[in-house]
Amino acid sequence: MKVDLAIINAQVFNTFTKKFEKKNVLIVKDKFYYLSADEMKDYQAVQVVNAENQYMIPGLMDIHMHIESSMTSPSIFSEAVLTHGVTTVVADAHEIANVFGMEGLEAFFSQPSMMDIFYAIPSSVPSTTPELETTGGYIGVEEVRQLLKHPKVIALGEAMNFNGIVNEPDSLIRQILRAVQSERPFMPLEGHVPRVSGLELSKFLYAGITADHTHQSPESIYEKITNGMFLEFQKKSITPENIRVVVENHFYDYMAFITDDVMADDLLEGHLDANVRLAIFCGMPPEQAIYCTTFTPARRMGFQDRGAIVPGFKADFLLLNDVASFEIGSVYKDGKLVHKRGIDIQYPAVKPEFPKHFYRSLHCRALTSGDLRFRVKAAEKAVVNVIQISEVGTFTEHVQREVKVIDGFLDWENSGLALIVVMERYGKTGSIAYGFVDKALSEKGAVATTWAHDHHNLMVMGTSSKDIIAAQKQLLDMQGGYVVVQDGKLQGVCPLPVGGIISDAPIQELGAQLKEVRKAMNRLGYRNSNEIMSFSTLSLPVSPIIKITDKGMMNVRSQMMIPLVEGEQI
Repeated sequence: MKVDLAIINAQVFNTFTKKFEKKNVLIVKDKFYYLSADEMKDYQAVQVVNAENQYMIPGLMDIHMHIESSMTSPSIFSEAVLTHGVTTVVADAHEIANVFGMEGLEAFFSQPSMMDIFYAIPSSVPSTTPELETTGGYIGVEEVRQLLKHPKVIALGEAMNFNGIVNEPDSLIRQILRAVQSERPFMPLEGHVPRVSGLELSKFLYAGITADHTHQSPESIYEKITNGMFLEFQKKSITPENIRVVVENHFYDYMAFITDDVMADDLLEGHLDANVRLAIFCGMPPEQAIYCTTFTPARRMGFQDRGAIVPGFKADFLLLNDVASFEIGSVYKDGKLVHKRGIDIQYPAVKPEFPKHFYRSLHCRALTSGDLRFRVKAAEKAVVNVIQISEVGTFTEHVQREVKVIDGFLDWENSGLALIVVMERYGKTGSIAYGFVDKALSEKGAVATTWAHDHHNLMVMGTSSKDIIAAQKQLLDMQGGYVVVQDGKLQGVCPLPVGGIISDAPIQELGAQLKEVRKAMNRLGYRNSNEIMSFSTLSLPVSPIIKITDKGMMNVRSQMMIPLVEGEQI
């Protein structure tokens, strides 16, 4: 019999014993055909690869991620991520949906890709309600019903509206959950469940949400898994103490490694493979780390054709040079070599295209100095409400500070705080919201972006009025992206002209631009384990504890608005 490809003398990962066994593997077309430890004399292969001293594992699978977090298109993303051994992803494209709604999703669905890209229905567009944040797109129950019929849709994306899920039986998210459970009762329902435990966790589970990907602790891991929740570990949850809980309790079958968000510059260094290496470093046996990046994610999403090297499954696999260091030698997709170590990322011959109006999506006015002056009733000092950021992760705290008052106006530029401004950018309301941020910028300057989760309105933060105005103008001129300004001069620029959130440039170019933005933010004193995500999620009103949208600052849990100046409305 003639076969297309034979991999011989490989140490093949057996998913079901979690051991490597020396075998020969035959591939016909795009599927595994036969595995044997014996010499295969009766088969003639078109191509033979001698994988002596190499380790053959299934292609990696990332079941909770957002392509837009890499600020690129599905086609370019596919080529870049294949080099890191990822052959299948389940993408929740709620960022493009927040900007362009169903039209944005269709633009993503229609792009060709070498890797397999499946999609989760964005369940939170907006992440809360239109009363709390303005978005360009909207995904309601009818849109969800349409998406349930799409062949690329296999899950419901992360349900984030805590208040709507726990306290409002007739909220939009509860309506969406009921629609999905009725029409696709076995569809996985993804959750966003940060710092939720006890009775509130039970309410999430009772609503049908069966997975969480947010920042975990040893306590939350044990509570959530023993209550039946599947956990998806992104980088910030892969710590020695967290991995110890998994190992000691043999929780491997109830978890998977995912990426959630990988910035463009980080993507040049690694993707899901980097999380595997980190898990091994933190104490997980390599075989279990492989299992939790191949088979458990496949089972979670209901795939019946991938996640293991067995007859009939898709021939997506990696050849590792070393297991402990997880060094990838080559990557195969559908039985064909798509990447070899040392070869640069290959890109589609045709540049990804989007509708023309995707490139002209900012519809708000330029800021003036008058927009940044705040008259108050207090004579000498006023108490202001402040978003305090941390140096690790995206959680915030609500604190209050005193700010001097000069001639009836807040002297915020000399307060040690940064002013943050969020402007509605879709041409709907023209609303502007203000807040103060602590532990953000220690130098004079400004940072601005339209990559502001999840509503992606225009957001600028600074310690200088002139720099805030200059940064906002630059964003308008280039139709979105990331900008850092100091003393009126551009220090870092990353254009994202497609909807203000995506670039169509090669990842190397995009990554270099984003790296310069990070460095410029650092020079202004911004300190965080991920500066880009930390700043961009100051506008995410479902991430604890206090955030800001174009409607104002709010307490995330209660969804109550918080005034800029205590006791006053400005």
